[in-house]
Amino acid sequence: MKQDATRNAAYTVDCEDYVHVVEFNPFESGDSGNLIAYGGNNYVVVGTCTFQEEEADIEGIQYKTLRTFHHGVRVDGIAWSPETRLDSLPPVIKFCTSAADLKIRLFTSDLQDKNEYKVLEGHSDFINGLVFDPKEGQEIASVSDDHTCRIWNLEGIQIAHFVLHSPGMSVCWHPEETFKLMVAEKNGTIRFYDLLAQQAILSLESEQMPLMSAHWCLKNTFRVGAVAGNDWLIWDITRSSYPQDKRPVHMDRACLFRWSTINENLFATTGYPGKMASQFQIHHLGHPQPILIGSVAVGSGLSWHRTLPLCAIGGDHKLLFWVTEIFYYYHRRLPPCAPASDVTIRA
Repeated sequence: MKQDATRNAAYTVDCEDYVHVVEFNPFESGDSGNLIAYGGNNYVVVGTCTFQEEEADIEGIQYKTLRTFHHGVRVDGIAWSPETRLDSLPPVIKFCTSAADLKIRLFTSDLQDKNEYKVLEGHSDFINGLVFDPKEGQEIASVSDDHTCRIWNLEGIQIAHFVLHSPGMSVCWHPEETFKLMVAEKNGTIRFYDLLAQQAILSLESEQMPLMSAHWCLKNTFRVGAVAGNDWLIWDITRSSYPQDKRPVHMDRACLFRWSTINENLFATTGYPGKMASQFQIHHLGHPQPILIGSVAVGSGLSWHRTLPLCAIGGDHKLLFWVTEIFYYYHRRLPPCAPASDVTIRA
């Protein structure tokens, strides 16, 4: 596979405001389209998108807004609940947000008359990450600059509280063993907690600061990835508490790390905005260089499609989507070197 040159997004969707965060629904929701949510300065938009890579009769991307939720304050994070279903009657849309006012909001909607939200309060500083438990969706974990990881039930009651040694940057739940939680701290330490015993059971060290983002590989839960300083780092937790591999990737400091949902060797990173643009890269562990490099004027957020090697990033009044060429090696609708078409639609 040859290295891709820097290129523009394959698809874009125009939005009414700056997009601070974007998240594909990582769970099966019972609909052919894939749910996506994005947040701006005072709203969250939930929609569906289907791509030509998955539906032969679609040209580019087909996007439809399902509901706009008034938020009242800047949206900093979004997490989907596994209880979200589009094939139920009525449908269920459930997600939570973190916001600039240091609160978590739990939204529930049937896309008709029922549109409710509950406020979860307790953090005293910026919330850097939040996630639902992936099995039942009955608990939410969050991490914050206030040096805590907190576990909440859906009534907004804190049921566990872990004191950290530095700001909590990322939090991930094990996809099967939901009593295991991973928490990444800014000081470079990643700890795994047993929620039944309410204590740490394993730790990893990056030996670099600041650690800004970490992610548990859901296709291979022995793998953990992170970005710290200018580098990405990969651990095999069965081998060592220190990184198995690392590489410098972003001159302006790395910002976000996300594993692909379909390939244990595929991941994406973003850098902080430089003088002109934010850099976005897709990496494959079998290749020494990034397999795709993108540039965004002001990029925010990073999310992988549930079933495609496709990433979304938020930008200035738009969503941007990149498709890696790996797709064409596993699906033979197009030859390996076929270029992605640039398609823009208006939300």
